Amino acid sequence: MKPTWLETQADDDKQLQSELRQAGAMPRHIAIIMDGNGRWAVERNLPRVAGHEEGIESVRDIVKAASQIGIECLTLYAFSMENWKRPRQEVSILMTLLEKYLRQEIRELHDNGVKLKSIGKTNALPKSVQKLLREGAEMTADNTGLTLTLALSYSGRWDIARAMQVMALDVRRGTLSPEDITEEKISSYLLTSGMPDPDLLIRTSGEKRLSNYLLWETAYAEMYITDALWPDFRRNDLYKSLLDYFGRERRFGKTSAQLLDSDNPKSECGYLQRLMNMFYAK
Repeated sequence: MKPTWLETQADDDKQLQSELRQAGAMPRHIAIIMDGNGRWAVERNLPRVAGHEEGIESVRDIVKAASQIGIECLTLYAFSMENWKRPRQEVSILMTLLEKYLRQEIRELHDNGVKLKSIGKTNALPKSVQKLLREGAEMTADNTGLTLTLALSYSGRWDIARAMQVMALDVRRGTLSPEDITEEKISSYLLTSGMPDPDLLIRTSGEKRLSNYLLWETAYAEMYITDALWPDFRRNDLYKSLLDYFGRERRFGKTSAQLLDSDNPKSECGYLQRLMNMFYAK
């Protein structure tokens, strides 16, 4: 059996993660819009597939880092419904790379306590990919570490509309009363049911839009937008996003004065600033 991610983690990275844990409360759920694979390849006069292949290396590193530092949930926007409109050859390559990633990684994810899930209209994916996703979910179902969710053939609007259709059917059957429909009830009908809402939403490549991703769930997520293209985004970039997150004031509609009067833990500002100076000096 291969050594676990914790066993092979470099000592300096362990120290960095320890300092980050002291800097503030970790987000329970991080969602990422992985953008910029094509541009990364074009900038280097490479075929677009080279960007997607390098993007997989970023996925590997971010999943490992999130698991090692103790993040509860990581959700990656891997393929949107709109992505089906891309050139057929590129879609075929993306599906081949997805299948390759799953075949290579499921066992390692399992051995490191990761629970694998997927959300989206997955019946639109190739049968071989559907089979691997089912097998991966079954194999890792009882794991208690990081929950890694792949958003595949996913659309936030589609999921909300699908949830409304199911709720309407339940009302027709008499198993749900309109008076019982609350925000919590709606959340329970979404594919993300059972997961905490994202605390931190990261988007790479500098674009400033949600792109139909987790529209309901990200209502109060802190957004972190970086100019780094996804193939260049690695664990130190994740750490920078966490430092930025620790510096945010999450009010959820309250005032700053109310937060100061509450029992919410606050980061020690000087310590946090020293960490930020260290990372951004690199």
